[in-house]
Amino acid sequence: MSGRPILMFDSGVGGLTVLREARVLMPDRRFVYVADDAGFPYGRWEEPALRAHVVSLFGRLIAAHDPEIAVVACNTASTLALSELRAAFPMTPFVGTVPAIKPAAERTRSGLVSVLATPGTVKRQYTRDLIEKWAGRCHVRLVGSDRLAALAETYMRDGFVDEEAVRAEIAPCFVEMDGRRTDIVVLACTHYPFLANRMRKTAPWPVDWLDPAEAIARQALSLAGPRASGPARNGDEPDIAVFTSGRPDFLARRLMQGFGLTVADGA
Repeated sequence: MSGRPILMFDSGVGGLTVLREARVLMPDRRFVYVADDAGFPYGRWEEPALRAHVVSLFGRLIAAHDPEIAVVACNTASTLALSELRAAFPMTPFVGTVPAIKPAAERTRSGLVSVLATPGTVKRQYTRDLIEKWAGRCHVRLVGSDRLAALAETYMRDGFVDEEAVRAEIAPCFVEMDGRRTDIVVLACTHYPFLANRMRKTAPWPVDWLDPAEAIARQALSLAGPRASGPARNGDEPDIAVFTSGRPDFLARRLMQGFGLTVADGA
């Protein structure tokens, strides 16, 4: 046995950006990746219903996999339900994903920062509180994209994305004010880093695209702590991917296999 796994959760494939970093930092750990494709996209949900859905789903996931820690690699689920998850499952440490507003405020030279997120993350008070706390001296533009998460899913499955659609979604991030320009865009959805190259290509000028994946993985490592003494990971025990629909299509299966994940039955 290789011990209890680390559970990595997202609405779709975006959390794979975090899994990639976590594996570098924790090569001896076993991972269970959960894609809530039955609930995707989260933007179509009313907040109370989505909160109840996520908490209920985690009840089943924790019972099924008994994770050492759970990483909510999804800004929407984290900003909406993280406190409820911690209250409902106090024996499971949770790592959340929040917009990287603090590091953006520390790094910007122009003082113009944009936060590119889903509409739900943009309108949530949690996000505005982060801006007030950490970025009071910056001009922060919140940009809610209806399409980027789905475009990233399509790109990861099909290997193709409409670059003009990407250009249109990121265009509001670029602000010119008093001779200054936006110099940092916070990618406040774990799906978005998969489109970073297309964003760089279609952007009107170069900016620093802030990807939170490594910071999330480091926080997971700090909670997981050093590997306990005992048997090393069994190479025959694979990392698995769980689709909550129980019906992943061929392209989704191929993508997970490309990340070294064995597709299991749904939650």
